[in-house]
Amino acid sequence: MTAERPAAPQGTRGATDAAIKDAIIAIEYAIVVSLLLVAAIVLARTVVTFLEHWTTFPASVVGAIDGILVVIILLDIVHTVFGHLRSWAFTVRPFLIIGVLAGVRDILSTSAHLTLSTHLSTTDFTETLVALGVGVGVVVMLLLGLLILRWSGQGDEPG
Repeated sequence: MTAERPAAPQGTRGATDAAIKDAIIAIEYAIVVSLLLVAAIVLARTVVTFLEHWTTFPASVVGAIDGILVVIILLDIVHTVFGHLRSWAFTVRPFLIIGVLAGVRDILSTSAHLTLSTHLSTTDFTETLVALGVGVGVVVMLLLGLLILRWSGQGDEPG
């Protein structure tokens, strides 16, 4: 024998649902603002670090590119969350693009490590090449996912 809960009056339920929805929206906006703040700090630190380490030019350029790619990834996440707030639709395409950007960042970082290291042991060299191969594989798979979305007609999103 199961006991059924009495139904709440529609007015109370509607007010509760609206309060929860408003709380979720407030949290999502707080996330957007936090990500924008982090992106601004990363960009500022990247520029300052680049200018402070001007003498080690190749390494500072790689660090600057890495920092800028992190900012781009953060801004893409902000754009995706903000788009979700405006339309209440949750799409896969932006996350695939963010994944591609993160994968490219990882490939560039690994390549720079491989190029700028003066001496790598055989184990370090092998691990770096494996990391590079995995990064390339991930990017290729994410790009295939984007192509599948486009071919299925789901990739034609506004914006």
